[in-house]
Amino acid sequence: MALISTENTRVFIFGILGNICTFVVFMAPIPTFHRIWKKKSTEGFQSLPYLATLFSSMLWVYYASLKSGVFLLITINSFGCLIETIYIAFYITYAPTKARMSTLMLLFLLNFVGFSMIFLLSHFLAKESTRLQVLGWICMIFSLAMYVAPLNIMRSVIRSNSVEFMPFYLSLFLTINAIAWLFYGLFLKDSYVAIPNILGFIFGFLQLVLYGIYRNKSKSVMVEGAQLPQQSIDMTIRSPITLTSEEQNVVDQSGRVKESFDSNPIIASQV
Repeated sequence: MALISTENTRVFIFGILGNICTFVVFMAPIPTFHRIWKKKSTEGFQSLPYLATLFSSMLWVYYASLKSGVFLLITINSFGCLIETIYIAFYITYAPTKARMSTLMLLFLLNFVGFSMIFLLSHFLAKESTRLQVLGWICMIFSLAMYVAPLNIMRSVIRSNSVEFMPFYLSLFLTINAIAWLFYGLFLKDSYVAIPNILGFIFGFLQLVLYGIYRNKSKSVMVEGAQLPQQSIDMTIRSPITLTSEEQNVVDQSGRVKESFDSNPIIASQV
């Protein structure tokens, strides 16, 4: 298998750009796990984004191993498998018993049983001529499902009139990431890589539009909040804004919402 397709410079350029952007996205949860390490608690953060990202990376490594000239898919998704495994190990170490057990169960069912079934069925039931296509469809469907994740944070922005839980630079890199892999797939003539990133680009662009619309409103909300006297936690519970489980875990005793590093979970596709 050729390491890099030297015949198509554009494929190489967008593959490198995709690797760089995806690396940045992979590293985004580090502040979250630094916080978990310092507090020795997961504070209600969810493990599903990291389990899903690990599963996606495993699928794309398998897909790329069957296809020639896509070494850049293997490099970044191999790194994804490594870093997500580290994140999950951190989570299991500091999670309460119930969350730890549910994470271990999901890890076993999704990343071990699920991937093993896909590997065995595609390897022994699918013909060699169609194995790549079958696996490509699986990767594409799972990536499309993962790209639906930003809808939740976009809804939170609209309902709260605040972009506090949608970091600008993370949304920007997710958008650039989708563009890079979209053109990589187009120039490589690989629809399984290109199609999911069309949806990724659309959702990423919409996040940037929402940020432009609501960033000034967020500032006005913060100013108004600063003028209000400190309220008891009971007043916070009766707020008309319904918070998600992650948001509820970052409400301090004065009723102000603190910064959440995990409010925009990284479960976007890696290609």
